[in-house]
Amino acid sequence: MRVLLLCDDFHHPGEVPIKGMEPLLKKGITYDAIKNASEFDPGILPNYDVVVMATADHICKDDETSWKTDAIQSAFVSYVENGGGLLVTHNGTVPGANTQKLDELIGSRFHFHPADCPVTVQVIKPHPITQGVGSFTEKDEHYHLEILKDDVDILAAGYAAPQGNPDLYEDEPYFNSPAKIAPSVYVRTQGKGRVCMLTPGHHLDVWLNPEFQKLLENAIRWCNKDI
Repeated sequence: MRVLLLCDDFHHPGEVPIKGMEPLLKKGITYDAIKNASEFDPGILPNYDVVVMATADHICKDDETSWKTDAIQSAFVSYVENGGGLLVTHNGTVPGANTQKLDELIGSRFHFHPADCPVTVQVIKPHPITQGVGSFTEKDEHYHLEILKDDVDILAAGYAAPQGNPDLYEDEPYFNSPAKIAPSVYVRTQGKGRVCMLTPGHHLDVWLNPEFQKLLENAIRWCNKDI
């Protein structure tokens, strides 16, 4: 299986997902990493079974210029609709000023997160991606998302205790309620392809957590229709 990892932006060093994916090499999952989006040619997408998007709309951590042009967004839509797999992790949901097409393909966009805090990830629905995955807690950025597509299927949720000043977020508090779940894992399909989102992943400890490693491997294999 060939995987392309796109990573590195102003707030998220590419070394984190690169090192976080290294254990998968022992599982037969190899990957090429691009840390500078100016080097990305969308023409290479068909050469890969799955793309892992771990970057926002910054060329790299030293250049906040937008790279998700309309042509690149259209290439990702075509790639997925023709059977490609797209796994979006953490900061991959952070939108740019003009990324609506890609945001809708992903199925959500980043809304906010409180300060780093212990976040518990808990499976809430059986699925090949969550098979054998237990709950785990790591210090992380507890991402809350704006869901854009009705077919988003939430498989795991993130939970964090109240903190800070919730009055700043009256419409969506820091913590979950029965009426509002902060997704940690969800899936959707578009055309012949599959899309998965994993919201954890700001720190390397999260990526290297054994339960997250199971999620990561399962998600890549699901995106590739192996499971």
